[in-house]
Amino acid sequence: MTIELPRTARALPHTDPVSFIDPAGRPAEPGLSAGYTLPSAQTLIRLYRRMVRARRFESQVTALTRQGRLATYPSAFGQEACEVGAASALAADDWLFPTYRDSAAILTRGAEPGDILGSFRGDWHCGYDPQELRTSPQATPLATQTLHAVGYAMAAKLRGTDQATLTFIGDGATSEGDAHEAFNFAAVWQTPTVFFIQNNQYAISVPLCEQSNATMLADKAVGYGMPGVRVDGNDIAAVFAVVSAALERARRGEGPALVEGLTYRLEAHTNSDDSTRYRSSDEVDIWRTRDPLARLEAYLRAAGELDDEAVAAIAADAEELAAHVRELMNTEAQIDPTELFAHVYAHERPQLREQQALLEAELAAAGNAPQSHPPVLSHSPVQSQPAPRPQRAGA
Repeated sequence: MTIELPRTARALPHTDPVSFIDPAGRPAEPGLSAGYTLPSAQTLIRLYRRMVRARRFESQVTALTRQGRLATYPSAFGQEACEVGAASALAADDWLFPTYRDSAAILTRGAEPGDILGSFRGDWHCGYDPQELRTSPQATPLATQTLHAVGYAMAAKLRGTDQATLTFIGDGATSEGDAHEAFNFAAVWQTPTVFFIQNNQYAISVPLCEQSNATMLADKAVGYGMPGVRVDGNDIAAVFAVVSAALERARRGEGPALVEGLTYRLEAHTNSDDSTRYRSSDEVDIWRTRDPLARLEAYLRAAGELDDEAVAAIAADAEELAAHVRELMNTEAQIDPTELFAHVYAHERPQLREQQALLEAELAAAGNAPQSHPPVLSHSPVQSQPAPRPQRAGA
């Protein structure tokens, strides 16, 4: 017997999300702010600049994948308000725990483009220094990083610091057992953790209506005993305000929160995915009218805070970033296969040493002996001293 799941219309739920700016760039209804404070014009201009850079970065990287210069890449084109707005709300001491799709957030956090893209062309698993950026490596397995975010937050609570953690999670990943464990542990132990669900409507090709019967994913917070807020994920002013408030609440020792950002993935799941097989062009076009970048630009222009000259200057800066990305990808990576054995353990293991010796022997036999260098397993363990702290990304 085959059970057919109902395919509900792709309409938005009736409950209005928190919003300051409507899709046309006009001030939203006063009631939609739900008591949150609209960010200052200076902050909104800064967020606009970061979104423009993130959008250009995403489009450039997508072009590089189509040229075969990068491997599979999961674009966040269209989700910049969630990525940039949430990451900009973090304080310098806070930690970010991203997924594989959150390169724009990591760029916002201060990572160099080449370091971000290293893992996508097989150079390194994580090209940037997590300690320096207070950002964990991008997690490909669904929801595993939520547990890491809760664990670090618990450690911060035990140490008595005022650090908070922010972790991104997709709508599909909320169905994972790891997400349940993270939500439950965080709520029971009142860890300073903010879970940000980027509800982009699809878990690869599976629409939200076929993966959860919840009208709003933010409602799931109730079952764990923590607050849940639904925000217009294409309104960066609202995202920044809601996440900032949730992080401040966490730092005060008031426990975790779950934020659902209602957004949309305009590009395919990855460059190897054909999204036309499971969604219509009409649906995509509807969401294009809610574009977060065009929305904020229209709002700032109407408010007299942005003009053609400023827009052109910001776009030129983004083009410089894109040119830098192209230049980086023109350089062939110098890969040492024996680096596979580096940084696996803090202290040397005999079995790993044997495996390294076998690989070196095979490379030598093939005439590809690695360049002379100290044994990778003899490197000193990474020290746990705090790294220089970046400036706060928001405010």
